[in-house]
Amino acid sequence: MPDSAIRRLLEFDDQVQRDRDQSPAFLHRRDRRFALDCRDKGLVPGPDQWLQHVRKLRPPLPAADPLRRWRHLTTGFALVGLIAGIMAMLGLLFYDGGQRINLTVILAFVLLQCLLAAITTVQAFAGWQPWRWLLRKFSTAPPLAALQPLQPMLMARAAHTGGLMFGIAGLITLLVLVVIQDLAFGWSTTLDTGADSYYNLLAFVATPWHNLWPAAVPDRELVDATRFFRSGSQGAADPALWGRWWPFVAMVWLTYVILPRLVLLALAAIHPGLRARRELARHPGMIALQYRMETPALETGNRHNDAADQPDTNTPVQLHPLPGGQVLIRWAGAGEPELPDSLTSGYQDILAAGGNASLEHDNGVLETAGKVLAGTPSPPAALVVTRSWEPPTGELADFLSQARKSWPATTLIALVPMAAEPDQPPPVHQLSQWLRFADRSGDSQLVVCAPDLASPEARINRALQDEHE
Repeated sequence: MPDSAIRRLLEFDDQVQRDRDQSPAFLHRRDRRFALDCRDKGLVPGPDQWLQHVRKLRPPLPAADPLRRWRHLTTGFALVGLIAGIMAMLGLLFYDGGQRINLTVILAFVLLQCLLAAITTVQAFAGWQPWRWLLRKFSTAPPLAALQPLQPMLMARAAHTGGLMFGIAGLITLLVLVVIQDLAFGWSTTLDTGADSYYNLLAFVATPWHNLWPAAVPDRELVDATRFFRSGSQGAADPALWGRWWPFVAMVWLTYVILPRLVLLALAAIHPGLRARRELARHPGMIALQYRMETPALETGNRHNDAADQPDTNTPVQLHPLPGGQVLIRWAGAGEPELPDSLTSGYQDILAAGGNASLEHDNGVLETAGKVLAGTPSPPAALVVTRSWEPPTGELADFLSQARKSWPATTLIALVPMAAEPDQPPPVHQLSQWLRFADRSGDSQLVVCAPDLASPEARINRALQDEHE
């Protein structure tokens, strides 16, 4: 299966990320049991067997393919290389019947292709990422952490695929033009180069296919006869000789453009898998997995771990609707910077106590609130707004105890825990601690109310009951 080592690495890394939500004791028992089962079956536990074992214990993963983006990128490089190869060969072999096609230009272009192929391979082994800007431009999601070390190799594979398609398209274009046109080749250079030196260069270039296709190896007479100058041809060369160069050009293109790309593409296809295996072997999760498989799990006989258990919040106390009170006290800065209008409507003065306030200030608040409550003809009620995420403190308990002594005995004290978001009801697990606090106080006139946010007390009471059940 192509890229199986890469997919194994990505699946292993994804499972390690999922295991972070599990307790270490559970992971140890699971992986130790897996290792013992493998030993009983005579198997050597490895990543493949472990992933197969874990797949049976987890829900099916989404079918998203993390390598799909690279397949699309490789396909894009192949299409660009195909078009560029056709255009490049058409440009190199452009012939209008006047000036001949210069072999020196073709050799220089082939040398450039060899250099580009070598640089692509070097950047893959060195870990460079000169194409990173292209990935950022066409990618909407950040790359996976486990895939980042493999990006230079994957990009080299895409580039070599484009280069191979470039070479194949160029060779096909050359053969088609040889059939449908009468191409005239020659050679020339501005440097003072003799025919003997140029012949020796071409003979060296043609060494790989010297015995395979002798007709594609130019002889000295052909080199002498097809040299041309910018002022015109030298001597009366036979025009039939001008077309004898195409086998040499075809073999040069096949040997130095297509074959290097083919070999380097095969290497680029193997390299990511080898790197993925190395990354998997030194993955932190693999080291931890091997430790869990080799170390016996300590069983205490008690399978229940109460380290994460919440305190017992079962209580007969339920949430009450907001009463029509006369006094509203913000405890320790609760509701800052502004309380909801649904909670403050009907109150002229909103008092503040607790937190950084002094004891004298709190006593003054109790005295002021007591005067308002004593002058109320209806049953008095006071609202104390608190922060739901902060547990009840002894300071608040002392404040309420002192209020009970100084306020009328029939005063209903309603605690109103506020969530961090004023327009949202508090979470159930935060309200539980306030219900427990009211139950422990033993004061039948101390109740807990939900903020008036579309009457959520019934919904929260049902959630509390479901949690207790």
